[in-house]
Amino acid sequence: MALPDSFFQKPAAPMAGHWPLLMGIVNVTPDSFSDGGALAGTDAALAHALRLVREGADIIDIGGESTRPGAKPVSAAEEIARTAPLIRDLRSRLNIPISIDTSKAEVARAALDAGADIVNDVTAGSDPEMFKLCARRQCILILMHMQGTPRNMQADPHYENVVQEVGDYLRQRVAVATKSGVAPSHLWIDPGFGFGKLPRHNLELVQGLQKLSAMDFPVVLGVSRKSTLGHLTGAPVHDREPESLAAGLVGALQGASVLRVHEVGWMKRAVKVAKAMLLQGDGWSS
Repeated sequence: MALPDSFFQKPAAPMAGHWPLLMGIVNVTPDSFSDGGALAGTDAALAHALRLVREGADIIDIGGESTRPGAKPVSAAEEIARTAPLIRDLRSRLNIPISIDTSKAEVARAALDAGADIVNDVTAGSDPEMFKLCARRQCILILMHMQGTPRNMQADPHYENVVQEVGDYLRQRVAVATKSGVAPSHLWIDPGFGFGKLPRHNLELVQGLQKLSAMDFPVVLGVSRKSTLGHLTGAPVHDREPESLAAGLVGALQGASVLRVHEVGWMKRAVKVAKAMLLQGDGWSS
C-alpha cells in the first residue's frame, strides 16, 4: 500500500501531530519472551492483529523469530512459513502499514511480496542484501542497535557512554544504508531498549533519547513488558502494563516517534490524555 506522507516526515516536537505512532506487536513464534506460543497459529495471530487494529494500531509488526535473550536462530524458510501467509491475509483486510520484524533479506523479500510495507531489522542490516533490497523496494527500514546477538547479548553488556555509543552506531548504519541507496526519508532508528543492555543502560537511553531524536530520523522505542520494567517494580512479564504505559509515555515525551507495544488500546488512551494535557486540548471534545 502507499504509505501516508506523514510517515516520511519527522515530527517537529515530541507528541506533535499524529506522532507517536503505535506499532502493535504480533509474534508468530513459540518462544517470544512475552507471548511465546500464544499466537503461533495463523488464525490466533490474525484475530490478535485485527484486535490491535480495532484498538487503534497505526502499524502491525509481524515477527517469526524470537529475539529474546538466549533465543535460538530460526531458518529463513521457517520464518517465511510463519509470517508470509499471515501478512498476505492481513493485507487483504487492512489499510494500515504492515511491518516484518526480521534480520534476513530473504524473509523481508517474501514479506514485502506478501504485502508488508516496513522492514524492522534488529541487526541494522547485518545481512548484506538487506540494504539493497530495501533501496530497490523503497520501503521504510528500521535500524536497531544491539550489542551482540540474541544468544549472547545479555551475557556481559558494557558501555562507557551508552547514549553516545548507540548514537554513533546508528549514524554509521544510516551512512551505510544511504550509500547503498536507501533514501534517508525511508529510515527510522531504534536504540534497542533491552537488546544487549543492563537496566541502567536502558534508563540512560530513555533519558538521552532527545539526543538520538536530534539525528532527524523517527525514533522507534520498544519498552513494552521488558525485563527492565520488571526489575524496577518486581512485576512478572504478564503484569507489566502500568509500567509499559509509563515507560512509553516518558519515551514519547523524550522524542520517540513510534511506540512498539503489546496492548495498543491502553497506550492509545494514555497518549490521547497526554496530548490533551500537553497540546492545549488537542483531541479533546467537551
